[in-house]
Amino acid sequence: MNYESTITNEMESPGVEAAREERLARRRKRTVIIAIIAIVLVLGIAGYFFTRGEEPAADAAAAGGEAGGQEAPVVTVVAPGSNTVVNAINATGTIGARFDTPVGIVGEGGRVTQVYVNAGDWVKQGQVLAAVDRSVQNQQVEGLRAQISVAESSLNLAQAQLNRALQLVDRGFISQADVDRLTAEKERAQAQLRVARASLNEAQARNARLNVVAPTSGIILERNVQPGQIVTQGSGTLFRMAAGGQMEMQAQLSEDDLAQISVGVPAQVMPVGTTETLNGQIWQVSPTIDPQSRQGIARIALSYDKSLRPGGFANALIRAGAVSAPVLPESAVQSDEKGNFVYIVGPGNKIERRGVTIGTVTDAGLTIASGLSGNEQVVLYAAGFLNPGETVQPRRQKGIARQTARDDEPADLEAPAGQ
Repeated sequence: MNYESTITNEMESPGVEAAREERLARRRKRTVIIAIIAIVLVLGIAGYFFTRGEEPAADAAAAGGEAGGQEAPVVTVVAPGSNTVVNAINATGTIGARFDTPVGIVGEGGRVTQVYVNAGDWVKQGQVLAAVDRSVQNQQVEGLRAQISVAESSLNLAQAQLNRALQLVDRGFISQADVDRLTAEKERAQAQLRVARASLNEAQARNARLNVVAPTSGIILERNVQPGQIVTQGSGTLFRMAAGGQMEMQAQLSEDDLAQISVGVPAQVMPVGTTETLNGQIWQVSPTIDPQSRQGIARIALSYDKSLRPGGFANALIRAGAVSAPVLPESAVQSDEKGNFVYIVGPGNKIERRGVTIGTVTDAGLTIASGLSGNEQVVLYAAGFLNPGETVQPRRQKGIARQTARDDEPADLEAPAGQ
C-alpha cells in the first residue's frame, strides 16, 4: 500500500464523514439567516422611500392651502334660551324655641314637695309642674271657713230679731228706733259674712298660686328645681318651655341675601348630626344688621321634631323666588377692566363682543341677569383666543347640560334671531 491510498482510506473513515456533514449543516443555516435579513432590509428601504414620496405631495398641498388663504377656526356655540332659575340661598344658624317661655314661682313660695315633669315632657296649659308645701296655708283656710260659719250665725240671729221686732212694732211694744237698730245689726252681719267669704277666696287663690303651673301648652326644655328646694319669687326660672312645641332656626344672612327674602318664603332645614330635612318658612326678618359681622337674622319657623335640639347647629336652603333668564357655563363668560362679557357669533360668522350682567350662581352655571335675550349664538370655549370681527366656523351644541359633549352640526347663523 502506497502513501496516497493510505490518505484516502483515512478520509473516508466514519469520523471524518460526520464532521463534514456538520460543517455543511452550519453553512446552510447561515445562508438562511442571511437571506431573512436581506429580505427585511429590502422591505424597510422600500417603505422608507414610499413614505418619503408622499411627504412632498402633502407639503405641496399645505403650501397651496396657505397660498389660497388660512382656514377659519372652529368654535362651539350654544343658544342658551331662557331658563327658570330658583334663587337658592344657603345659610347656617342655631336651633331654638320660637317662643321660649320661662316659668317661675308666682306665689309667696315655700318648700317644694314634688316635681311632676322632666325636660322633654309635653304639658298642657294649667298643668301642675311642681307643688309647694302648704300646710300652714291650709290651716289659715280652715280658720277662715270657721269665721264664715260665725258670720252666718250672726246674720241669722240678726235677721230673726229684726223679724220679731217688725211684728211687734205695729202693736206699739217696740219703737221705730229699735227696729232701725236691729236692721243695722242685720246689715252689719251680712257685711261681716261677705268679708269672711272674700278672705276665704283670697286664701284659696293664694294657696293655688303656690303650685308652679304651665302657662301654656308645649314642651319642657329645662328643669331647674328639685324636691325639698326652697323657692321664692326671687328664685328665678324654675322651668323653660317651648310654647306650643314650636321651634325655629335663626339663620344668619348677609345684607344682600337678607334683602332678597321676606316673611312666608319657604325654606328647608337640615339639623347637623341627622339626615332629615325639615320644611319651614320664614316668619320674621331682622330689621337690623350687626355692625361687626355685617349679617342679619332670618327666623325660620319649624314644627316640633325630635331631631330639633335647641342650641344645636343647622343648615338651611332658602328659596327666595325664581327668575327666568339665560344660563351659561363659566367657560363662556369672560371679564376684563370693562366688566363681564361674552362672545357671540353674528351675521357672516363674525365674532361680536356683548357685555353682560351676572346674576345668581347656580349648579347649572351663571345666570345672565342682563345683556342676552337667549337667542344669540354664544361661544362656549376658547373665547379668550378670539377677537371681535374674526371669522369663525361655528359648531352648535344642543344645550348647556351637554356642555362636555361637542356637536359637529354646523350652526345656521344667517337665520333671523326669532327663528
